[in-house]
Amino acid sequence: MSMNVQGGRKTISEMNVIPLVDVVLVLLIMFMVAAPLIAQGVVVSLPQVRGEAIEDEEPKLILAVDVDRRIYIGETEVALRELEEKLRYNARVQREREVYLHAHRDLPYGFVVEVMAIARRAGVEALGMITDPLGRSPEQDSPSARGEAETGADQGD
Repeated sequence: MSMNVQGGRKTISEMNVIPLVDVVLVLLIMFMVAAPLIAQGVVVSLPQVRGEAIEDEEPKLILAVDVDRRIYIGETEVALRELEEKLRYNARVQREREVYLHAHRDLPYGFVVEVMAIARRAGVEALGMITDPLGRSPEQDSPSARGEAETGADQGD
């Protein structure tokens, strides 16, 4: 280091890194706050299209749960305590390792998660969820429901 005796000033030959550290800390905080937002994805409004679904040569196995908590594998009713065993020994489940869950919208979330956990324990690797994108329930599409709705409307007049 050199010293200037006349002016009383001292020459510093080292770089001041304090502003650099401040900037790096601010950037770090910004990335820490923004990282969870990036991981969640972007909300996109998808177009609704009416069309025919692509049919496979063999329909998929559907695990249905109605509003009364009755569980069906295909068309066969199964008790909750027997569900894991029935799925475990179902040849189609063991071959495809795929099941589609169709649960009524008014079921408690915990019950649906319990059914999903049982399916996973039974060896199901791919668990698809069947939903109604247009907001109609399957009951509204059935002829009996339409007849009941019309009858109820006629009695109200």
